[in-house]
Amino acid sequence: MKPSPYVLITPARNEELYIEQTIRSVINQTVLPEKWIIVSDGSTDNTDEIVQQYQSGYSFIELLRRQSREERNFASKVYAVKDGIEKLKEVGFDFIGNLDADVSFGPLYFEKLLEEFVRNPRLGIAGGEVVDVYQSREYHHHASKTSIGGAVQFFRLQCFEEIGGYVPLEYGQVDAVAEITARMKGWETRHFPALKVLHHRRIGTEGRNIWKVRFQEGVREYRIGYHPVFHIARALQRLDQHPYVVGSVIRGCGYVWAHLRKPKRDVSEEFIKFVHKEQMQKLLSLFT
Repeated sequence: MKPSPYVLITPARNEELYIEQTIRSVINQTVLPEKWIIVSDGSTDNTDEIVQQYQSGYSFIELLRRQSREERNFASKVYAVKDGIEKLKEVGFDFIGNLDADVSFGPLYFEKLLEEFVRNPRLGIAGGEVVDVYQSREYHHHASKTSIGGAVQFFRLQCFEEIGGYVPLEYGQVDAVAEITARMKGWETRHFPALKVLHHRRIGTEGRNIWKVRFQEGVREYRIGYHPVFHIARALQRLDQHPYVVGSVIRGCGYVWAHLRKPKRDVSEEFIKFVHKEQMQKLLSLFT
């Protein structure tokens, strides 16, 4: 059976240290994308030049230069994705993948991923297991089987359209909101551990203070409606993440700070109710 056509979008800002590994991973795939839009989001390093070198030899690669119109935050990535989608109007495809510019994976990655979608018509979002690589070590995430790392979220087009694509959230959790919304609408989401993806830096830490990162993680979980009990369970589960123990405490402080300040939530009441129900079911399943 001929694999279904897919496209990729990669937002990239100053990724000269990593992007060539990502490009080599894609061009070596057994099933190539119909189109791959690499959106240079205001890059000031050699990112553009590296992409152009490969663009000349691979017709499916297209560099889109974008002068970022907003501060660098989690929403800017969404706007870059939206600009990339505008370049795909004349391309036929059934699947669309968001691919970060600092990952690498084996040559069968997309072939095997597409096979999973063929097996399960209700699979809306999928991806491989993302493993952080830094200081010559691999660090695995504590992720449920329904959670897909934002670095490699791969959508069935129908699902992507039904959820309205990515929602620009200044404080992050864009990928979590996408997959939760998909499940709200009856789609299944899943990551596949057999499809290993190497992420060549610690997620969410580039150029930022690790203490601030952990605090903001707690704030973000409040803003998208995480149940306090589930938040505590997640914090305990991540005691082994750097900075050990203290990082989980700081994450909790961020959640409590947001709970006391009560900023406007980034999601609807319907979304929060669904999240609470889903999270309580996950916790109960641990004891049954």
